[in-house]
Amino acid sequence: MQKFIVLTLLLFGAAGASADEAAIVQSVYAHSDSHLMWSAHGLPSRQARELGELLRSVDAFGLVPGDYGIDLIDEHPGQWNAEAPDADWSQYDFVLTRAAVRLITHLHYGRIDPHTAGFELPEPRNDLDVAATVAALATAPDVTGAIAAVEPKFYHYALLKSALRRYRDLAADSTLTELPNFGRKTLHGADAYAGAVGLRRLLAAEGDLDVAVGAQIDDPDTLDAALVAALARFQARHGLKADGALDAATYAALTTPIARRVRQIELTLERWRWLPAFRAPPIIVNIPEFRLFAFNTKDDRAASILQMAVIVGQAYRDKQTPVFVGDLKWVVFRPYWDIPGSIVLREMLPKLRAHADYAQRNHLEIVDGEGDDGKVLAPTAAAIAALTAGTVRLRQQPGDDNALGLIKFLFPNAHNVYLHSTPARELFAASRRAFSHGCIRVSEPEVLAAYVLRNSAQVWDADQIDAAMHDVSSNNARVSLREPIPVMILYGTVMATEAGPVQFFEDIYGHDRRLEALLHLAPVNSRAPRP
Repeated sequence: MQKFIVLTLLLFGAAGASADEAAIVQSVYAHSDSHLMWSAHGLPSRQARELGELLRSVDAFGLVPGDYGIDLIDEHPGQWNAEAPDADWSQYDFVLTRAAVRLITHLHYGRIDPHTAGFELPEPRNDLDVAATVAALATAPDVTGAIAAVEPKFYHYALLKSALRRYRDLAADSTLTELPNFGRKTLHGADAYAGAVGLRRLLAAEGDLDVAVGAQIDDPDTLDAALVAALARFQARHGLKADGALDAATYAALTTPIARRVRQIELTLERWRWLPAFRAPPIIVNIPEFRLFAFNTKDDRAASILQMAVIVGQAYRDKQTPVFVGDLKWVVFRPYWDIPGSIVLREMLPKLRAHADYAQRNHLEIVDGEGDDGKVLAPTAAAIAALTAGTVRLRQQPGDDNALGLIKFLFPNAHNVYLHSTPARELFAASRRAFSHGCIRVSEPEVLAAYVLRNSAQVWDADQIDAAMHDVSSNNARVSLREPIPVMILYGTVMATEAGPVQFFEDIYGHDRRLEALLHLAPVNSRAPRP
């Protein structure tokens, strides 16, 4: 018995228990009328058996079965019978109770504190009485349903769980992603490719190639029209240029093991669990997807969500867009760009020193004072020296060439990050749009303005928004919102869509790798072995 107790404590400790898990277990028994919750008359209860089955299959939730102690029960099946002493049944009870506490906690809140992974939520969530939930579980008529009730209610979370099952099945065949190299030259339609047969098999398995259409081929070793179309669908799902050509980036995505896609789903499910229920329809930016979602209701249904492309921060650590939440409170038309000190020092000062007319040509002003009405200084040597010392600041005047474009959306935060338009419209044509210093550039600022300004005291139509963006009398005009709009800057490298296709995105900032380490998960190979 002593050995069993030691093993129990070691196993649960190794699984990364929260600091108050033991206290919650004690609280569970305070809610219960009996010291034995999961057995009676020398037999496990129906609820215990149902919970045991769930614990053996928690990989369906994207969790690790070994983290919940079920092995301690499965290793000693003969011990749990009518002849077993009360002390043994107490240990059986303890294992199941602690496993249930951990499972409920993990499914509702996630396995780790999101702050340790760089996810800045405003305050800790405390919206579930875990002890009472577990105590009720021991007598629940439907254990599976009771546990499902603590999971996130987001529709796209449920879609992603379904995608996990499908991709686990695909991952069972490791040969799917074993494709021969295509050579140094990009392959296009009608080109020969030695791996065309295997490519058809992979794309059919993932749903990009209709099996019936794919079977109608004249030459199995070429990139025929059906295969090119399927390849374009695959590229679109993976954030690549959807041209149907087989190039290095497409080949890298094709040969990424399905097990790695499974891991992406598991990590994204974890991040979904960190989110509270929406208190109001939010604006969400998913960084790796380079996409903004503006909700019209609190339900995450595509039909009621405005979507648009965005540009996010570069992959360099000091230019990454942070993961955080805020409240959008103001819209500013024709804004000044107050240039951050880091950009002034690294990029602007060398040009100001080298070219006497640089400030004039780029509509830059050296300003003494914090407000918009601060004194504007001529770009003299003394003023540039003060700029170097940080005693004055640099800003760009409103106008068509302003780096923020003609409108910005302000949600106060410590990062000085906001949404804004941009004069560099050509950048939205790129499939990988990590170009900014951290702020988020939106592709349809007028449309987003119309969405946001519904929440202002004044009624705004498209003509009024256009006029405010282009009339100099609107320079730095700020419009307040009646109620703040929640803004969530998130990071998920996979999205299950309502239409069916599952979209995967590059881990541009390495947050997936860091989350793997925090969860003590062994890395999955990022490439299939060469055949």
